[in-house]
Amino acid sequence: MTTVETGAATAAAPRDAAPADRPPRRETGVANVFSHGFLLLWAAMTILPLAWMLLSSLKSNGEIIADPWGLPEALRFDNWARAWTNAHIGRFFFNSLVVVTGSLSLTMLLGATAAYVFARYEFRGRQVVYYLFVGGMMFPVFLALVPLFFVVRSVGLLGTWPGLILVYTAYSLPFTVFFLTAFFRTLPTSVAEAAMIDGCGHFRLFFRVMLPMARPGLISVGIFNFLSHWNQFLLPQVLIPGDGPNRMLAQGLSSLAVSQGYAGDYAQLFAGLTIAVLPVLVVYVAFQRQIQAGLTAGQLK
Repeated sequence: MTTVETGAATAAAPRDAAPADRPPRRETGVANVFSHGFLLLWAAMTILPLAWMLLSSLKSNGEIIADPWGLPEALRFDNWARAWTNAHIGRFFFNSLVVVTGSLSLTMLLGATAAYVFARYEFRGRQVVYYLFVGGMMFPVFLALVPLFFVVRSVGLLGTWPGLILVYTAYSLPFTVFFLTAFFRTLPTSVAEAAMIDGCGHFRLFFRVMLPMARPGLISVGIFNFLSHWNQFLLPQVLIPGDGPNRMLAQGLSSLAVSQGYAGDYAQLFAGLTIAVLPVLVVYVAFQRQIQAGLTAGQLK
């Protein structure tokens, strides 16, 4: 080997060294501090209002006015009982639970079925129908309030639970179909082909094979729809007018905020707010891992 070749080999040696021999790269300290600081700030902005609301619901009205940021001298759970019975939060809670359960079940059934067909079957006009579904996400709900009111009233469903369930389902389907169509496309085709070879029909293939495989995606979009339906205020306010017994929880809380604001019973108001927020927190904490798995499943596959 000549001197030139030896020098070239020596110069190339550091570049061809194994990656394990190279020193690990360290993250930039400023970026690391900034990201952690932002996360801490975001956590504080989320947790502190919830903690303040919970503590205020366990105080007396005098304690809330005299020391709004202090701890309660005694835990007054009777505030929750008064909000549940006197303010009729219990009845509104039950109404919302029935409507959200019905709308969520119907949304997931229709959305999963339509998304599976769009993702797995080829037919004429498939893209057109799919884009019609997805286009519903770009239509703001407040633009359709007036015609929606007259349509629901013309079919005799104004002020009823079935009318609200159907409207919730219609406005949740675009996002559900969009989300689940992308998720069904990530599922392995070989499993479906093996099930068809074993004699599995289309309906059985969907309900017994593909639907269980899409469980992470179903849970994720189901949680999003639950939060949207549970916190909905505009649609119930328009489609369930008046002070009837079929009002939703958001309507009841709005009336409670007005009445108790003038009456000065802030403890009962905070108790009602806490009762309304608790189901959302419980659902999110219980299904936190499933939500993350559903959002990242398509990328991992």
